[in-house]
Amino acid sequence: MLMKEVHTPAQGGRQSSALHLLHRAGQCADELFAIQIGKSDLTPRQYVVMKAVAATDEPSQTQIVEKTGIDRSTLADIVRRLVAKGLLQRKRTRRDARMYAVRLTDKGNAILKSAEPAAKSTDERVLSALSQSQRDGFLEALKRIIDVLDVSNANRIGR
Repeated sequence: MLMKEVHTPAQGGRQSSALHLLHRAGQCADELFAIQIGKSDLTPRQYVVMKAVAATDEPSQTQIVEKTGIDRSTLADIVRRLVAKGLLQRKRTRRDARMYAVRLTDKGNAILKSAEPAAKSTDERVLSALSQSQRDGFLEALKRIIDVLDVSNANRIGR
């Protein structure tokens, strides 16, 4: 009788490691986004930051962290890169000179608008392997994982 070999995450079993599978799925989605986005050379996280900035009137970087879940140091680096590309402007707030307010430039608005179809297409392509009920369940499961495991959010609300 043949026994099916089972790999545990510690043994490097690709199919059984949630950590590895989430990472690989993210890599695949990032690669697909890069193909879809073409010459604008935005990363998925840069796109998400630009969407968050566009949705709020001159948000602070702290507000962007809260909206996106991206940690402060990574967000600061993303904002710095987007400022260098001429897509964002950053200025000190009047209320608190230690804080920065961020806004899209005209070029940033144009790039964001042109990137939206690519982002939508990437989302559709990523989810295309699943039935509608599987998509809903998959997205809910991802949200649940984030809600339970988000260390930065837990630190903010004192969990």
